[in-house]
Order: sequence, then structure tokens, then C-alpha cells
Amino acid sequence: MINALIIICAYLIGSIPSALWIGKIFYKTDIRKHGSGNLGTTNTFRVLGKKPGIAVLLIDIFKGTAAVLLPLLAIFSDSTVHPLILGIIAVAGHIFPVFAKFRGGKAVATSAGVILGYNLPLFLVLLAVFLISLKTTKMVSLTSMIAATAALIYVTVYWIVTGEYALFILIAFLAGFIFYRHRENIKRIKNGTEPKIKGF
Repeated sequence: MINALIIICAYLIGSIPSALWIGKIFYKTDIRKHGSGNLGTTNTFRVLGKKPGIAVLLIDIFKGTAAVLLPLLAIFSDSTVHPLILGIIAVAGHIFPVFAKFRGGKAVATSAGVILGYNLPLFLVLLAVFLISLKTTKMVSLTSMIAATAALIYVTVYWIVTGEYALFILIAFLAGFIFYRHRENIKRIKNGTEPKIKGF
């Protein structure tokens, strides 16, 4: 019963559509009808601006971290579900949110939150890779995929050195999700039509 409850909680946390709610409550705007139509950080920045974009970014990161840390709560102390499984469920909730008709974002920020909650050194490495790549390419989509690739390299080495394969499985799963969700972006990058951010 506890395991079922913690899984449901992880999904509901991941399902919180921060971009949708912030847009509707504070800006009277449904961002699904603007820009890329995506409920994520990048589209929030494009449609609503810097402040709401940062707010959505932080909330979406927190969703992943909160899901991973659920077993630390007293009510879930008897749970036998691995924290990384809860992270994957939160990511699935972000992509298929019950509160937004199962149309969510691309899960980059929430995936980062999962990593933050489980392996801080990896998070810091990926943060550095992300910022450097974004400064260089000016494309959030390409930067996200570069960071996912860097994460795969890191966890492969980590698995070889430590013998822990759970983190490798998580990152392989999340990276696959990220590349799949960016398949249209990949086409635009090849065609030279992918939008670039300004002022970074």
C-alpha cells in the first residue's frame, strides 16, 4: 500500500503543470496556444518572459528532486521503491500530466531535478556543460541533448568505476526520453531553422 501511494505521489508531483498554471493565473495566457505550444521552460521564456521562465525552471527542477526525496518522509519510510524509479515516474508525470490533459513538457528540467536529488556531483557537471553549451550554441534544444550525452558518458564511467548500474539505467532512460521529445528540434537544427535565444 505504501509503495503504491508513494508512486502515485511521485506521478502527481511530476504532473504539476507549472508553465500552464503560472501563465493562466498571473498572465491570463495559456502558453499551449502560443510559441511551440510546449508546457516547458523554453516556451515559457519565449511567450511570457524571463521572470516566469525562471519560476517554471525552478519549479520543474524541484518536482524531480522532491520525487526522489519522498522516501525521506516519515509516512513513506517503509517504502521499498528505489528513489530513481520515483524520479522516472515524476518525469513521466511531467511529460504526461494528469492536470493538463496528458500534454506536458520535454522533461529536461525535471530530469535535472532527479539528478540533483540523487547525485549532486553529476548535477554540477551537467550544469556546467549546459551553461557552456548554451552560451556557445544559443539553442536550448541542442544544449539539452548535449547535456544528455554528457550525462551518459559520466554514468558509463561511474558504472565501470563503482559497479553501480542504477544511475546508468536512469540516465539512459531519461536521455532516451529527451532525444525522443526533441525529434522535431533535431530536424530544425539540421535545416538551420531552430530558434536561438537572445541575450545569453
